[in-house]
Amino acid sequence: MRILVLNSGSSSIKFSMFDVQEQADPRLLYDGELSGVGGAEATLEIHATDTPGLSHEPSSVKAQTLQEAIQLVLDTVSGKQMPEVEAVGYRVVHPGAKLKDHQQITPEVLRDLEEAVAFAPLHDPEVIEMIRAGGERFPKVAHYACFDTVFHQTMPEEATTYPVPVAYREQGARRYGFHGLSCESIVRQMQVAGELPKRMVIAHLGSGCSVTALLEGRSVDTTMGLTPTGGVVMGTRPGDLDPGLMLYLLRQQKGKGNEAASKLETMFNHASGMVALTGMANDMKAVRKAAADGNAQAALALKIFTRSVTKAIGGFCWLLGGLDAIVFAGGIGEHDALTRAEVLGGLDAMGILINFPLNAGKPTGLQRISASQSKTEIFVVPAQEDLMIAVHVDRMARSKP
Repeated sequence: MRILVLNSGSSSIKFSMFDVQEQADPRLLYDGELSGVGGAEATLEIHATDTPGLSHEPSSVKAQTLQEAIQLVLDTVSGKQMPEVEAVGYRVVHPGAKLKDHQQITPEVLRDLEEAVAFAPLHDPEVIEMIRAGGERFPKVAHYACFDTVFHQTMPEEATTYPVPVAYREQGARRYGFHGLSCESIVRQMQVAGELPKRMVIAHLGSGCSVTALLEGRSVDTTMGLTPTGGVVMGTRPGDLDPGLMLYLLRQQKGKGNEAASKLETMFNHASGMVALTGMANDMKAVRKAAADGNAQAALALKIFTRSVTKAIGGFCWLLGGLDAIVFAGGIGEHDALTRAEVLGGLDAMGILINFPLNAGKPTGLQRISASQSKTEIFVVPAQEDLMIAVHVDRMARSKP
């Protein structure tokens, strides 16, 4: 079965095609990305593994609106030379309070996702629009939603419950956790490599960041909560804040009621975190260059960011009674050696020691970067969210009556 995977972000749409045969791992046929959505100029590229003729070098395209971007991606994956689509899987950030597992998309499931927009107004509306467009483009195949929260359903009640009045908890106000597909893909890779430890922390660091504590490959706590806005400091999101600060900021907004809340929501999702601390675009490479050139704001932002991640890892070390492994993933976690070194530099008193030459290298696949004398193993592992979606879509398709 050939499975198309669509994974949308705030300014990009990633897409990939997997061929899945019975009792075999999904085989990647091609993957690509439309980046710069909403800007004056977007970029489209495709990489094909077995069929070079499908590859498409980065080129400038027009995708100033989400609708243009979705149609461009759908036109690309349904082109004459492209493999036939036999199923479609979508990454959905938040399923809301009703949906507990990955689902084949039906009209009822789509209604539940529309209700869940209140939990993730930044992410869910875009994927719902993509699901509708995908259903129209490929009406004869099954479509599936895979949720970032499912992996964290193993968290105990004491980790998911907010100390707020029961009426709100009954409406679904709890800690859900995110980056679950990334975490699941890392557990899968480590199992295959025979490296799965008992007590592990995964630091998924990118534009969005989270730290997750695992026991024997199962999530027991994570930094993100009701939404992907909380936890450690991120590219455009602030992470955890004092509720009193949020009330103070709400009172400072011009406008009343929903208008003021909407302004605050936009600020927390698009204009906080590293961009607020640096006054720069959301680009870790540019921030590091500015800090190296003497920009004090950039240097402070890096300290705040890495300190928040170090605190999260240290707290989970206490929770788990020690750490057997720390894993770095995500765009920053996989590719920024300085961030890894700075985060772990605050943990050397715990016997967590990095091998600097290994850390400075370019990791390919699962890579150990801990020093030989370190009490805790340190790994860099690529997140494979799209592959996990293909695995789940295949499982659901085969389980249908």
